[in-house]
Amino acid sequence: MILVTGATGHIGNTLVRALIQRNEKVRALILPDEDPISLRGLPVELVRGDVTDYSSLYAACEGIKIVYHIAGIISIGIGKRRLLQHVNVEGSRNVIRACKEQQVKRLIYTSSIHAFTELPDGQVITETKEFHPEQVVGNYAKSKAMATNLMLEAAQEGLDVVILHPTGVIGPYEFTPSHMGQLIRDFMNGKLYAYINGGYDFVDVRDIVEGLILACEKGRSGENYILSGQQITIQQILLYLEEITGIKAPTVRFPIWLAQATALLSELYYKLLRQKPLYTAYSIHTLRSNSQTTHEKATRELGYAPRPIQETLRDTVAWIKRQEVRGGFTHNEDIS
Repeated sequence: MILVTGATGHIGNTLVRALIQRNEKVRALILPDEDPISLRGLPVELVRGDVTDYSSLYAACEGIKIVYHIAGIISIGIGKRRLLQHVNVEGSRNVIRACKEQQVKRLIYTSSIHAFTELPDGQVITETKEFHPEQVVGNYAKSKAMATNLMLEAAQEGLDVVILHPTGVIGPYEFTPSHMGQLIRDFMNGKLYAYINGGYDFVDVRDIVEGLILACEKGRSGENYILSGQQITIQQILLYLEEITGIKAPTVRFPIWLAQATALLSELYYKLLRQKPLYTAYSIHTLRSNSQTTHEKATRELGYAPRPIQETLRDTVAWIKRQEVRGGFTHNEDIS
């Protein structure tokens, strides 16, 4: 039996689907008051609990051989420092403890590329065992660096744990849109009128999932692997979307200085509306930062091979269209 924490999220529900296709028995940890819409119709055992509630986590790990720990708070906005610490750091500490006490054979932890200290332009980010929370930008990155350190310490103490670092996640099966997911939806609905210049390394969620499974099968205990995809600018993404959808890409480029000057007000405004802002100070920093990285180690040791970004965007657009045509989500369809 395999346990997946964060099973309803973008990576989580895509992983559950992949494991089921491999005829694995899956137990999904979902929050006590959560609607598991992304898992509906799938042959999976649902258990209510929370990584911050040790007793529920301990019970969820009973009889489990492998744990994929994906649960976490992702935040590129202001605030949430305490929540990020509570869930991403203390929650991971609880997962480690539960795996030890329930004698779980292997723990696969989904960290983030943000856990690495950003390097100067021109230098490539590669795997390291040294993570410095005080040297990364943003509360989210700090929490992932701290949690990664906990995993490395657990490995040194004898726990069989493998750590993965995805870059920017995009792709189908995103039931709650991220900022990039919302950008794609806004583009498809003709609501995207301008863009911010910059770029990042984006990777298909299905390739991340394949990397997680490969890490479970082949990864060396105590090692970490970057799961990157393709370096691409926002403008290039929009041009690909234009080619795929036939919708004209916006030509207005929002000046970076103006975006930076209005980012805080934008976040506060959209927070009042209870909507995701088009951009935040952290997202601007990310798009302008050095995101040069490589998946060479994951390819060499695991056989990891991400697909072209055009394929990801084409499948994402097709998946979103199907949901809109059918008036809701199709939960058990497959997009390989």
